[in-house]
Amino acid sequence: MKNKISNILLWIIIIIALIFAFKFYKTNNFNDFVRSEATLHTSKFKRDNEIKYSKTDSYKIISNEVNDATFYKKVKVKKNTPYKVTCMVKTENVVSDKNISGVGAQISIVGTTEKSMAVTGNSDWQKIEMIFNSKNREEVDIGFRLGGYLGKCTGTAWFSDFTMEAGVLDDSNNWNFACFIFEDIDVVIDNKQIKISTTDQDIIDIKDTISRFQTSVRDMSNRKMIANCDTYIVKQPITKLSYDEEFGYYVAAEDIENIIKDTVNQNEYDHIFVVIRLGDEKHQKDIEINDWIGLRLNGLLWNRVFKY
Repeated sequence: MKNKISNILLWIIIIIALIFAFKFYKTNNFNDFVRSEATLHTSKFKRDNEIKYSKTDSYKIISNEVNDATFYKKVKVKKNTPYKVTCMVKTENVVSDKNISGVGAQISIVGTTEKSMAVTGNSDWQKIEMIFNSKNREEVDIGFRLGGYLGKCTGTAWFSDFTMEAGVLDDSNNWNFACFIFEDIDVVIDNKQIKISTTDQDIIDIKDTISRFQTSVRDMSNRKMIANCDTYIVKQPITKLSYDEEFGYYVAAEDIENIIKDTVNQNEYDHIFVVIRLGDEKHQKDIEINDWIGLRLNGLLWNRVFKY
């Protein structure tokens, strides 16, 4: 009798141990993804079967302290081929250690500046994407990241439903351009408030240039390329500029990403122009706007050569 009870207890212990082992495996199984941190042993990587977008457990990164945490996988690619990587992401209390939009929950290629838009704050499930060209590479490390090459952050992010697609050639000759004209810059530089505004004449000149650009593209290419340009006047001021020791202050994608992303996400643009007025504050109205900045939301110039 005692042996029978002992055997039953042993089997109960074994079953309980197997249950805990299975739960541990499910929670920590990252399916061959490599886990990486800027500051080791700071963030937690978990699988979550409660907060998930689809039937499979989501991938969760928790950073209670400031960190740049990534899980990534090496993927083979064909040279000189465009690719699109997508995933669903949800965030909770994600805060960047810098006042820029390029840090947060994002897709990135490890060891490069190539990335998707970054999601911060508290957000429900949303789709993000990263488009890149393999160039001369035969493999890349595709990472799902809470942080960024620009900085670190705190908070929690869930990732799910990863996809990667190769692009195919698109023989369409129609190219869609977006031109965002910012009316104002209102930034603090060296503890001084700097306000610079485009003039009414600036906007007239810019619109005229856009019109001539469309005509020139059509005529010079003998209609092999048709430029369709949408112009947006942005009243929300730019409140932050990036800085380079060699060239000084400039507008980076991260400085205006949050302002224009809703418009961009609602349309299919091949190229984005951002037009602002910079220069000497005292003589700003005497300086022509000759420099236009071409941006894509991930900080890269991108010309469409494919469709999915």
